Amino acid sequence: MHLIRFTKSVVAEMHKVVWPTAKENRRDTGIVLTITIFFVLFFALFDWLIQQGMLSFVK
Repeated sequence: MHLIRFTKSVVAEMHKVVWPTAKENRRDTGIVLTITIFFVLFFALFDWLIQQGMLSFVK
């Protein structure tokens, strides 16, 4: 009995959900990819600088 009530409740809540449009999905995906690429480049540069500093310290 509880499972049936739970399932009905879930279905009712899913009808209230406002799903994003395709345009919103594309925009949000672009933002995520841009930020990800930025941080990849930032940390790659930072890692390279630390590596160069360590190599010059060792020599």
